[in-house]
Amino acid sequence: MDNYSKSKLTTEEQKSNTKGSNQTIRSKKKSIQDEIKLLIKGLNDENGLVRRSHTEALAQIGTSALPELINALLNSKNVIQRRAVAKTLKLVGDPAALPHLIKALTNDSDSVVQFSAAGAIAIFGEAAVKDLIIVLESKEYTEMQYGLAAWCLAFIGSKAPNAIKRAAKSKNTNVKSAAISALEEHIRQSQDQEAIQLVESAINDNAENVQIEAIKLVGKLYRIESFIPTLISKLKDKSVDIRKTSVLSLMQLNINEAISPLKDLLQIEQDKNVRIIIKLAIKKIDN
Repeated sequence: MDNYSKSKLTTEEQKSNTKGSNQTIRSKKKSIQDEIKLLIKGLNDENGLVRRSHTEALAQIGTSALPELINALLNSKNVIQRRAVAKTLKLVGDPAALPHLIKALTNDSDSVVQFSAAGAIAIFGEAAVKDLIIVLESKEYTEMQYGLAAWCLAFIGSKAPNAIKRAAKSKNTNVKSAAISALEEHIRQSQDQEAIQLVESAINDNAENVQIEAIKLVGKLYRIESFIPTLISKLKDKSVDIRKTSVLSLMQLNINEAISPLKDLLQIEQDKNVRIIIKLAIKKIDN
């Protein structure tokens, strides 16, 4: 056989091998896609153990399963399947799912799907903050959806301190109150003075919900001396909720200096629930 014939044969063999290789790749891809569809279908099984095994298998497949998972999350008519898909996306952990999870949080009619979507959103840390702020800024959503978005921010907390601090300066009171609450772990870990100053400012914010979140946060933190006079002064606030929250924080911190102001408040307090809390606080601190 001459060199030309050998060369021609080699080229034909290469083409044949390449064609065979491409066919094998396509066959494998089709096989994987078929497996993904079958596993996602299994997420509507009524048996929780079956759903869990399918979720874990899809998590092992990873990003390749994302398109089909997102389609099921947003379009499936089976609520059990949508709940399981949201949990599966948390295990897959691909940020590409984030906007679709936000859509599920804000658009799905089922509260469990919303909750599961929030659980998945929270794992993405700083990447999720901007989307969560958009939810909190909107006037379209339910109290539960706002609460879930705030919970996500709190979960992210110390993983994205700069983003949370920026949010704590927002002019939107929903965003600001959620961000102030989310600073807890960061302040506990770092004693970041900028973050502490944001909380101090929030205690005297014009918005009551922002004040309340700041007062709650102070009660959860290790005793910070600069906050004590402000907390005590809040016992005279016109708002029942602010007085109640201030009493609870002083009780949590076990502030001895608060006993006398608490006793004074007890003499004039008209709200029955606040009176009960004041008595509990005096008893706890005085022991």
